[in-house]
Amino acid sequence: MDLLHRFEYWGDHHHPKWMDIIRIILGVFLCYKGIDFLRHTSELIRIMSGRSPFGSFIIVLMAHVIPFAHILGGLLLVMGLFTRFACLIQIPILIGAIIFVHAAKDVLLPYSELYISILVLLLLIYFLVVGNGPWAFKIAEEKKRQITDV
Repeated sequence: MDLLHRFEYWGDHHHPKWMDIIRIILGVFLCYKGIDFLRHTSELIRIMSGRSPFGSFIIVLMAHVIPFAHILGGLLLVMGLFTRFACLIQIPILIGAIIFVHAAKDVLLPYSELYISILVLLLLIYFLVVGNGPWAFKIAEEKKRQITDV
């Protein structure tokens, strides 16, 4: 547990404010992708069924879970609430997208979505380590203040 506290302490004290803007943009982008996946669910199912080794029930289930996870994780990243949790629910989805969807298709094209997926994955790993930053809602601190004021 001491290692986890040291990670959190380091992340809280080495987090520039401009990275919060990147966190917010990342959250908005993930929300946009979640809404886009909801609008094009049949296309998402077609892409996943062509490249993934899973059965049709799992593919349909993932096609409904992925947009919800993107929207929820994106909103949490925008607000800075439970940032590490939001990153944890996004990372497996991005790894799956890189391995199953983007790896075999158009990797060397100049506008391939593989590069965007890798960039988003790296940013999620970064925010998993450093946390939310100074421009975030602080629920725990507010509750501590309320308890001490009473």
